[in-house]
Amino acid sequence: MHLSKAMLCWFTAMLVLAACQQAEEDVSVEENEEGENTVIEEENESEEEDENGSTEPSEEEHTEEEPEPAYTLNENNWGLEPIDDAEEEAVLITIDDAPDEHGVEMAETLEELDVTAIFFINHHFIDDEEGEEQLLEIMEHGHEIGNHTMTHANLQEISEEEVEDEIVDLNDEIERITGERPNFFRAPHGANTDHSWEVVEEEEMLGMNWTYGFDWEEEYTDPDALAEIMVETEHLQNGANLLMHDREWTNEALEDIILGLEDEGYDFIDPTEIEQENE
Repeated sequence: MHLSKAMLCWFTAMLVLAACQQAEEDVSVEENEEGENTVIEEENESEEEDENGSTEPSEEEHTEEEPEPAYTLNENNWGLEPIDDAEEEAVLITIDDAPDEHGVEMAETLEELDVTAIFFINHHFIDDEEGEEQLLEIMEHGHEIGNHTMTHANLQEISEEEVEDEIVDLNDEIERITGERPNFFRAPHGANTDHSWEVVEEEEMLGMNWTYGFDWEEEYTDPDALAEIMVETEHLQNGANLLMHDREWTNEALEDIILGLEDEGYDFIDPTEIEQENE
């Protein structure tokens, strides 16, 4: 049978149309496969990023920046002086002979009043499990730990080797318990020696005495009397380094002392903002 010319053209057109449709379907399949492959590759890359932790913030982003020093210690009067535009009318709170019987409660009181202090530690208060727990509690309340020697010895009355042991051994013990070495040192009775200052420098601590304190005097073992003198003394001044102790009457007077200082217009220096000598 012979096809007419018209029929032949029509048949040829149908073949071309079918071929085009098949080609489009093949292209569509290839595009879908490429799309699926792209999705799979992206998922694999995402999984690799998760496994490698590359999508997590870097270690630097997790690390809190150390505050810039805002105060420097004046070794002529043991007060704190502002750096640049830090608040001038501010004082530093320090607690010695801790943690005896009231250190943790004093730490809690200060935290409630939004005040950070340095607690200067003696070893005989942390030489058992209870003492270690109290030391950790003081830190948990946000306070700085300072070195006040192993045995509260007068450093001017012992040998250089003993001076070194009094300071370094306590640093070792505090680090064992807390994981951190102290940044501050205060000698018992304020009795330093040339060698004690050398050891303090080698240990990269900032040594300090104080501006004033009264709670070891008999007439100020009454909480009301102590609270009054700590605020009304003529020694109160900008940057004053206030010395108190872990004592029952000081614990009872502490809130009134802080509130009284605030009423006089004073802020409180955060120990972490004090410039270290090794910086």
